Amino acid sequence: MDVVILSRIQFALTVGFHYFYPPLSIGLGLVLVLMEGMYLRTGNPIYHTLTRFWVRIFGLIFAFGVGTGIVMEFEFGTNWAAYSRFVGDIFGSPLAAEGIFAFFLESGFLALLLFGWDRISKKMHFFATCMVALGAHFSAIWIVVANSWMQTPAGYHVVDTPVGPRAEITSFWEAVLNPSTLDRLSHTIMGAWQAGAFFVISVGAYYLLKRQHANFARASMKVGFVVAMVASLGQLATGHDSAVMVSEHQPAKLAAMEGVYDTQSNASLSIVGWVDEGQEKVVGIEIPGMLSWLIGYDTATTVRGLNEWPEKDRPPVQVTFQTYHFMVMIGMALIALAWCGGILAWTDRLFQHRWMLWVLVFSVLLPQIANQLGWATAEIGRQPWIVYELMRTADAVSETVSAGNVLFSLILFTLIYVALFVVFIVLLDQKVKHGPLAADMPRTGEVQS
Repeated sequence: MDVVILSRIQFALTVGFHYFYPPLSIGLGLVLVLMEGMYLRTGNPIYHTLTRFWVRIFGLIFAFGVGTGIVMEFEFGTNWAAYSRFVGDIFGSPLAAEGIFAFFLESGFLALLLFGWDRISKKMHFFATCMVALGAHFSAIWIVVANSWMQTPAGYHVVDTPVGPRAEITSFWEAVLNPSTLDRLSHTIMGAWQAGAFFVISVGAYYLLKRQHANFARASMKVGFVVAMVASLGQLATGHDSAVMVSEHQPAKLAAMEGVYDTQSNASLSIVGWVDEGQEKVVGIEIPGMLSWLIGYDTATTVRGLNEWPEKDRPPVQVTFQTYHFMVMIGMALIALAWCGGILAWTDRLFQHRWMLWVLVFSVLLPQIANQLGWATAEIGRQPWIVYELMRTADAVSETVSAGNVLFSLILFTLIYVALFVVFIVLLDQKVKHGPLAADMPRTGEVQS
């Protein structure tokens, strides 16, 4: 394999491993705000116990998220130096903002969140919880801004320099609020909320199956289901908006996502299938006219086909089609799980159905898989461009890095990331199996105001 393919694999590996943690911290941050808010509102000690237990889990996730994310920023300089030189004036700003406005906010208040229970007032501790959750969301905002600019660049011009062309920012807000930012951000946040919610639900279901910490588990699951129910429908709505945006600004990606080769109205929506690239058609189950209607609310809406672009400018069709459709299928399954489980939980009928509890234990995997598939769809569907219709991926790699260098670091990073993931799972397993501690109960004499 050449240096371009190896560099793409390495970056995909590091991002894939890292992206396991941020959605959990974002979603769990929201859950913590709800749990501690309920404690302040009701005074019910069960919510205090919930918050203290899940804060410790949050701290573990945050630590591994930071450790796995640092490598990616170095890769821009090592593997993707040509890209960094071309877009550094634009791409560097949101990355710097992420560190200043998100990481420091989140990490600064995390100390109060973890260690301030008996040292600061309830209201101040709740404020710290809100700030940590806000910092986690800010992190998503700036990273999505940077990536969205690569998808739909705006607010820039290209100038010639002694070392080659360079994109320079002309409007900060046009670059930040480029055509895909808000749609992609809302879709990403909904996915993160689902990841955190189903994580909480999964642990609660595990405790009930083991007949441990029953009150704790039921209360955790009810809060988790509230978030899951809202986020699952939010994911459907934001996913639709994202698809409409893609049809307007990245039509070749939409054509690959649905396997559309010929420009047409009354275009069919594929439910499941396989792209026969030789015959240029999808073999599977389709709903006639539905794709046109979804993107234009009219079956007469025209959908551009892949044949409008030269083959060298088309994204990989099969993998884009499959990752997109598996993501959608998981999303629909999560809606069913969230609403069926939520209704049963809030009517106290869920806890007698062991088969459903087993399903919910393993449901923690579904949002993570869907998030990875969504990211793969967005990035693979943008190819062959690293910056859409502005810079090709093949032109973005470092000129001085050899395939052997990348292969060696790829193997090394894989071993390190696998080891880190194993350590994370072991530590998480220990914390979950131990359950809430006696210290998690409110203490007499705790600071009250």
